[in-house]
Amino acid sequence: YWVLRDDEREVRRKISAASARAHTRKSHQSSSFKLSPGLYSFRLPLILYLKSGSILVVKLWSFSVAQLYALNYLFSVTLTMQVTLTTNKSKYLRYKVIQPPPPKMCGSPNGPPVTVPRIRLKDGRHLAYKEHGVPRHVAKYKIIYVHGFRSGRHNVVVAATLSPEVIEELGVYIVSFDRPGYGESAPNPKQTVKSMAMDIEELADQLGLGSKFYVIGYSIGRQAPNFPANVLNEAFNQKSRKDQWIIRVAHYAPWLVYWWNTQKLFPASSVLANNSDVLSSQDKEITSRIYSRKDSVCSMLCPLRSQLVTEQGEFESLHRDLIVTHGAWEFDPLELGNPFANNDGFVHLWHGDEDKIVPITMNRYIAEQLPWIRYHEVSGGGHFFPLADGMSNAIIKAHLVGEKY
Repeated sequence: YWVLRDDEREVRRKISAASARAHTRKSHQSSSFKLSPGLYSFRLPLILYLKSGSILVVKLWSFSVAQLYALNYLFSVTLTMQVTLTTNKSKYLRYKVIQPPPPKMCGSPNGPPVTVPRIRLKDGRHLAYKEHGVPRHVAKYKIIYVHGFRSGRHNVVVAATLSPEVIEELGVYIVSFDRPGYGESAPNPKQTVKSMAMDIEELADQLGLGSKFYVIGYSIGRQAPNFPANVLNEAFNQKSRKDQWIIRVAHYAPWLVYWWNTQKLFPASSVLANNSDVLSSQDKEITSRIYSRKDSVCSMLCPLRSQLVTEQGEFESLHRDLIVTHGAWEFDPLELGNPFANNDGFVHLWHGDEDKIVPITMNRYIAEQLPWIRYHEVSGGGHFFPLADGMSNAIIKAHLVGEKY
């Protein structure tokens, strides 16, 4: 039974087991009415028939509409309720779970303008990019840079801090791009880890980078499920409680990610909240130094850039990242073979040993299991260690000319 009470009326509705299971399966059906959270309070005994066939009984409690949102999402049940409420004018109200708003597509009538070069991908989406270093046609080394979470084509760590002397001496060309949904690149509702790799391949082909180029990615990752339990637990326990919940929600209940990161009942991501507790001592020193500067390096972390990267909406950028990153991948990292068995290329992995945002435990284990990876552990390095003095030069020289760090 649903028992809904306001101050003057009581409405009872009997729901059969078959009906309850049908509601569970049809989790995407909803009405068009939006009831503001907290306006009404209900006394509600929940008898939920879950997909597993088990029954969950919750005793008679008082719920606000906001809390009903949470229950509805957490159990993947869409409740369409028509409730008679006594107000100044008796009305029938319909309650609907709020869905993520549609993205404000760049170049659309209601979206931001297109201001940078973009390529058109095979599926019709557009990918915005930005070029750095020496001109593409004279470059000796060509690099595609893949930005991390809450970043974009402007946030090119290795390009912004790479010395002009190294750029000219080695003939380095770097192209960065907005990943789908970020900046001025079109969202990809079907995005996966594999689709991201295919986007990079198309970018290289359309820019004519040739048969050999380099790829550098920064930040963002996940805990692979096939790792030993002790390794997984150690990495997971290094996260704060609220960030552990972000991972759980993104993995087990991706439909909840938008609501979880926009509601006020529970703490959201530490990174999205700009919580300094997740920064190491080196990270805090680097951010303080960069914020005090007014040159191009400041664009790595300045608030203006943070707004630009999500101008099409946070769901198709930040929240989509969480869903893809912590969802199912098309491969197991531990089963990867050496792509350069003939020593005509190398894979380098860099990590600061004091990184509080991405725990180092996982990459240490990967480096042990895949000896063909050239692993560099930066002593005293935090998450922002590539922005430390001289680090970009060291990273680029190690990758391109094999200079030892």
